[in-house]
Amino acid sequence: MIPIRDSIPCNTKPYVTWGIMAICIAVYVAMLFMPDEMGQHFVYMYGMVPIRYSNPDWAYSFGLPPDYYLSFFTNMFLHGGFGHLLMNMVFLWIFADNIEDLMGHKRFVVFYVLCGLLATYAQWYFYPKMAVPVVGASGAIAGVLGAYFFRFPQATVVILVPILFYPLFFHVPAIAFLGFWVIIQIGDVFTATFLDNVAVDSAWWAHLGGFVAGALLHPFFIEKKPPEYQFQSDE
Repeated sequence: MIPIRDSIPCNTKPYVTWGIMAICIAVYVAMLFMPDEMGQHFVYMYGMVPIRYSNPDWAYSFGLPPDYYLSFFTNMFLHGGFGHLLMNMVFLWIFADNIEDLMGHKRFVVFYVLCGLLATYAQWYFYPKMAVPVVGASGAIAGVLGAYFFRFPQATVVILVPILFYPLFFHVPAIAFLGFWVIIQIGDVFTATFLDNVAVDSAWWAHLGGFVAGALLHPFFIEKKPPEYQFQSDE
């Protein structure tokens, strides 16, 4: 299921959201021009490698000097591939503008970064010995989704479901779409935690931690009450 748009109009220009998207895309494009060895080193230096902080001696021997937890921030702007980048930017484009509209630009910056940091911390806490870099805006975006879930339960989302080569479009309540997303994260966390020999191919704890952070923290960042929106037509 791929979200296409939501029914909530945005009353202000989401400059911060656009800026975050621009930075993520620019970093990804820059990495495409790096030699493979340089690109891999870049990801290990600025992606969050959990064992770097739980075992500093190992990290130093591997060529990762102390960075004073800088990668908890920088990993939010790195992505592991075009599909990873594309899906994150789609979710950011659809859901972040309305949250930025409610919070204002400055408050939204702080909220977004704080959710990203807490999401990264959650991933480190539950997988402290993982030697694979954690990268992506997913944790911070999950915080946005947590805020959206509680602030716009009346919204609808248009989703694309490709059946073979034929695209089907459906209008579903945002609360149902995001609730299903949370259930998937919980299922993946359960599978990776309690079942042996299951590869951890995504930062599930970061997703879930970011969502919880956004759900709990967003009331402290709301600058104004939600206006009476005139919903966009689903036709």
